[in-house]
Amino acid sequence: MKTIVDTDHDFVCEINAPCFQLLNEEEVALMRGSRTQVFFRKGENLTKQGTFASYVLFVIEGLVKVYVEDGGSRNFNLQAVRKGEFVGLLAIFGESIYTYSATALTDTRVFLVEKAAIIKIIQNNGMFAYHIVEHYCKQTSSMFTTLRGMMFKQMNGHLADTLLYLSSGHFEGEDVISLLSRKEIAEFAGISTESAVKLLKTFEKEGIIRLEEKKVSILNRDLLVEISKRG
Repeated sequence: MKTIVDTDHDFVCEINAPCFQLLNEEEVALMRGSRTQVFFRKGENLTKQGTFASYVLFVIEGLVKVYVEDGGSRNFNLQAVRKGEFVGLLAIFGESIYTYSATALTDTRVFLVEKAAIIKIIQNNGMFAYHIVEHYCKQTSSMFTTLRGMMFKQMNGHLADTLLYLSSGHFEGEDVISLLSRKEIAEFAGISTESAVKLLKTFEKEGIIRLEEKKVSILNRDLLVEISKRG
């Protein structure tokens, strides 16, 4: 982790997101005085589950894995967060601790924005508040979709959902799957690593995917969608 100051050549001056374009001059000044720009190398933790949450993180560039831990060696990956999205919004509306951990899947640059500043702007700027709530609701809806799949689908449905999600257009062409180990793919699907490896090989034999080391290429997306629907 490295803090980037405004004299560094790679310092990003403004937070380039639609919601931050809605701020007035006073709010912009508050935001500028309440942010810290930080660079995380691949594999470094951005947040740790259970620690005090004084910041909301805005991803400037890179890709972040958000997951919950069980206190042992098992994790469940909730989602991947790309540039232009937030980590830690739940700390504004809910508990004052991070309820999940976040790790950089690639070299990642973020703004840490003091939670108190975000709350103050939300209280005074209705359109900014609307955009923040909208983003929060989208993240929550995504998590409920994941939970529904976990409750009502079998392992092949879990893995199909995971592959469809990680290869979706949401990530703007980023080959997310290749950034993940088989264990991490299994943690997105909520199954054991052994089961994930076995099912990936089965999908390959059925011509649905192609496996090349860490790379997983989707060959028959329609069939993967059908497996997801059947559960």
